Amino acid sequence: MDIYEPAEDSYLLQKYVRQCAIGRVLDVGTGSGIQAFTAMDVKLVREVVGIDINPKAVEILQKEVQEKKSRKIKFLHSDLFANVDGQFNTVIFNPPYLPQDKGILDPAIYGGKKGHEIFERFFRDVSEYLFADGKILLLCSSLTPHTRVQEIVQHSLFEFELLEREKMPMFEELFVYLIWKSKLRLELERKGISKISFFAHGRRGDVFTGFWNKNFHIKKFLSKPEAIKVAVKVKRAESTATERIENEINWLQALNKKGIGPRMLFFGGHYLVYEFVDGVYISDWLEKSGKEETRKVLGEVLQQCFLMDKLGVTKEEMHHPLKHVIIAAGGPVLIDFERTKETKEPQNVTQWVEYICRNKKVLSEKGWLINVEKLRDLAKEYKKPHDQVHLQAILAGLKL
Repeated sequence: MDIYEPAEDSYLLQKYVRQCAIGRVLDVGTGSGIQAFTAMDVKLVREVVGIDINPKAVEILQKEVQEKKSRKIKFLHSDLFANVDGQFNTVIFNPPYLPQDKGILDPAIYGGKKGHEIFERFFRDVSEYLFADGKILLLCSSLTPHTRVQEIVQHSLFEFELLEREKMPMFEELFVYLIWKSKLRLELERKGISKISFFAHGRRGDVFTGFWNKNFHIKKFLSKPEAIKVAVKVKRAESTATERIENEINWLQALNKKGIGPRMLFFGGHYLVYEFVDGVYISDWLEKSGKEETRKVLGEVLQQCFLMDKLGVTKEEMHHPLKHVIIAAGGPVLIDFERTKETKEPQNVTQWVEYICRNKKVLSEKGWLINVEKLRDLAKEYKKPHDQVHLQAILAGLKL
């Protein structure tokens, strides 16, 4: 495994290490040690830790430290943060950013198949090793699209400033970024959420996942602090639909009392946090499920729809719930209540019946014959009274 020798990218980053390094410094992928030794000479730096996946590089650098007889700097063998302890004021990263060449393995220059995988790994874990007011100095190249790197940074709930871009021969450009934790990330971490990562785009917001330890403030006294996986739904900056988040918060609080929806844990001004539902979307699940388990799940969702109807609530989307019903180990869970509204004419049961009718082909392949015309007539009869008698008629029509 070759040691990455200093080049134009190293010298460009070095310039900002001299300007920005402070406190306790971590140099990730230290290579020749140029950034670590540069940081060591900065007055406001009190300690430097350089890490590298290449044991040969670490061995050479450790000998150099012994010769310098410096207690301010040390080098460790580590694949990113695997062997790192504590938090840092400054994290430096000049990653391998080249897209992988087929048949050649060299972690000193390749950042993964597309070049940006190493950035994803780095931002998945770096926050745990960064003080709340800490900063990251990051270098990347146009050989790995910098717009993709910016997207990774933002999806990790960090903010950034482009410090400099420098044109290189052969159409390459280098970019140096200063990166810090966003206000939202800081707030979520203060509430005990760690390992935050991007999960999905919604119509009006983004969803992140993380792990929440409600006893985080006393975790040092616990031998095994428990953490549960959570989803964090956040209003996107460009969205004007703040009321949608507020609406979902209000309805989740009410519907959770009836056993409907994912368990909401807490919320803030433009986000909410609920227990992550680990399962499969209903349409994907239907393709593979057996007849009896399908019968059970469709009936359970219908009962939840009936409860919402009795509350005078329409969830919306139940006639086309592609990503609104997740089948988890404990049964079906309804998610996404942004458009939920109070109404005198709730439509949850009738919308769900329509969804079942539209899936007649899938159900018939399981040996379940659905009389669509009869079901739709039963749904019309159910509309006015919304009572248990008419619900039972629908259940009977579905043979549930």
